[in-house]
Amino acid sequence: MFIKYKDLQKLFVSEINEELSRFPVEAPGIITEKDIEHLPEPVKKYFRYCGLIGKNKMMNAKIEWKDVYLKRGFNEKWMSMYCSQFNSVAEPTRIVFMKAKILRMIPFEGRDKCQHGHGNMLIKLLRMFTIADAKGKEMDASALVTVLAEALLVPGYALQKYIKWTPIDIKSAKATLTWKECEVSGIFFFNDKGEFERFETTDRYYSTTGKDYKKIKWTATVDIYHETNGIRCPAYFRATWNTEKGDLDYFKGSLATIRYNIRNY
Repeated sequence: MFIKYKDLQKLFVSEINEELSRFPVEAPGIITEKDIEHLPEPVKKYFRYCGLIGKNKMMNAKIEWKDVYLKRGFNEKWMSMYCSQFNSVAEPTRIVFMKAKILRMIPFEGRDKCQHGHGNMLIKLLRMFTIADAKGKEMDASALVTVLAEALLVPGYALQKYIKWTPIDIKSAKATLTWKECEVSGIFFFNDKGEFERFETTDRYYSTTGKDYKKIKWTATVDIYHETNGIRCPAYFRATWNTEKGDLDYFKGSLATIRYNIRNY
């Protein structure tokens, strides 16, 4: 498949269409108080604060980002990039397409995904040269825990049986996602209003070479909430590697649009 698709955007769209054909959205049902009764109190408060009770269950999501920036290392500059994303809930699935220009001149494209229980980061330069095709058990875990980190952005995830919730206190809860042979977990932190503020995990793998991996604490932070169609939703994200040398913020971006339960792409 990777050889067939020189254009990673076409690969991205084909993988989304595969998910839509496997899990078409028909009658997702309504989120009720009964649906959230098993959740820890801060997670219940989040569902209520965001106005999710009485809304359709989210079975997938199409996300368009804006003002997205990526930084590859401590001494690197922020690089502007385009980013589009699709999430599916029936199975923990996340597919992302990115494109940018290195040194503002050399175009590259990337497709990052968690699908069928496997993670893969594929990067092409000039649409011709494959410079990364990362996969394996470390990528599987890293991709899966990223899905978990977005469980409250696409709240349908939080109601699935493959995610188990454990109460911690009135402002935090642990979540564990198990799929096939992979299990990952992390902690969600909330403020007094009920907003999800950050997610922390030690189940994500870090690599500077693309060959040697080690687990390092990883944090996803939410700074802003917007309301659309009666639903409050996280709107600005930062991703940080908490390394021994210090915190490396390497991703930041805002949600331009998020559409739930799409039927075609």
